[in-house]
Amino acid sequence: MFQLRLSQLFAAHRLSHRPLVPLSSSRSFATLRSTSAAMTIKYMTPDELAAIIKSEKIPMRDYCVVDVRDDDWYGGNIKGAHNEPSYGFLARVDELVTKTKDVPLVVFHCALSQVRGPKAARIYAETRDLLQAKGADSQHQVYVLRGGFSDFQAKYRDDPHLVENWEAEVWASDWS
Repeated sequence: MFQLRLSQLFAAHRLSHRPLVPLSSSRSFATLRSTSAAMTIKYMTPDELAAIIKSEKIPMRDYCVVDVRDDDWYGGNIKGAHNEPSYGFLARVDELVTKTKDVPLVVFHCALSQVRGPKAARIYAETRDLLQAKGADSQHQVYVLRGGFSDFQAKYRDDPHLVENWEAEVWASDWS
């Protein structure tokens, strides 16, 4: 019986630069993408993102905010954020990369930016990095919003230039 250790599988993948595909044909099981170097996730504070949004920078030209919350998107969002739900993110990442390939700064977040936001940021960054290595993409930076929308809305929910669609009943004291 042949057994392949996971570390060997990842090593083989790094050499081939091909996406790892699960044995089942379902894309709901995450297709793993990896690069030869470990990716370090960079974080941005709510204050840093607020300064970018309030600056003269233009959304979708100078920066893009990607909110990967699923049903928890309702009740408020960062003004101008694009909702790309995490439940189907892997299937749509190429479309998002195409839409944002000329945007130099992309910031991801979810409710707390502990799982969904960082995972989506990693998948997105690796996809763009592969394109850039082939000369098909420009320089870019990918960040995760520290504390997610929860921290952002706690500080800026009353600022209509930064938060839209905010509903108090959704953001009960458990979140604020």
